[in-house]
Amino acid sequence: MHTPTRTVLFDFDGTLADTLPLSFRGFQAVFAQYDNRTVSEDEIIAMFGPTEDDIIARNLINQAAVQEATALYYELYRNGHFGSDDVGPLPSEIVHMLAELREKGMKIGVITGKSKKAFLISAEALQLASFFDVVITGDDVEQPKPHPEGIFKALHILGADKDESVFLGDSNADIRAGRAAGLPTYGVQWLSTYQSTNFEIEPDLIFRDVRSFLELIHSKS
Repeated sequence: MHTPTRTVLFDFDGTLADTLPLSFRGFQAVFAQYDNRTVSEDEIIAMFGPTEDDIIARNLINQAAVQEATALYYELYRNGHFGSDDVGPLPSEIVHMLAELREKGMKIGVITGKSKKAFLISAEALQLASFFDVVITGDDVEQPKPHPEGIFKALHILGADKDESVFLGDSNADIRAGRAAGLPTYGVQWLSTYQSTNFEIEPDLIFRDVRSFLELIHSKS
C-alpha cells in the first residue's frame, strides 16, 4: 500500500513565482551601478543560496556602498512587481494547483533562500500568502539550501511526517536539500525561467507542466 502525500513543500523563485528575471535585472543593475561591472545570469545563479542582502554584501567589490546597493535592489524588485508589467499575475495553472492542493486538505509550505522582505513583496504582489501554512525564508535558517535545515524546520512547524511529504524545486540546491531531508524530491521546469536546465543529482521526477504533478498527487492520496 502506497503512502499518501499530505504535505507539499515548494521552493519559490522559478518554482511557484516567475520572479527570477526580476531578480537577475535587480542584481545586474546593482553591480553595474556600484562596481561598474557586468554580471551574467549564470554568475548571479552561482551567487544564489544566501538572502539578497547577503549576496550583495558578499559579492559587491565596493563594500562602502553595500547598504545603498541593497536599498536599490529592493526598490527595483518592488517596482518590478508594482510599478510595471514585468511580473504579471501568477500563471493561472499555479493558482489552480495551489487551490486544488488546498481543497484536498494538503498542508502547503515554502522554503526559499529569499529574504523575508523580498518574499513578502512577491507574496503581496502575487496574492499568494493565503495558500501557505508555513514559509521558511533565508532569514529563518542558519544554513540555506542545499542544507535541509529549512525543510526540517517546515516539517516540524507543520507537525508533518516526512514519509507523507514531498519537495519541489527548480535548482540543484533544491534537489540536494530535498534528498538530504529524505523526501521524495521533484524538479520543476514549468515556468518561463528556472535555475537548472540539467540537475546534477537526478530528482525522483521532473515536471514540465503542473497537471502532471497534480495527477501524481491524486494517485498518491
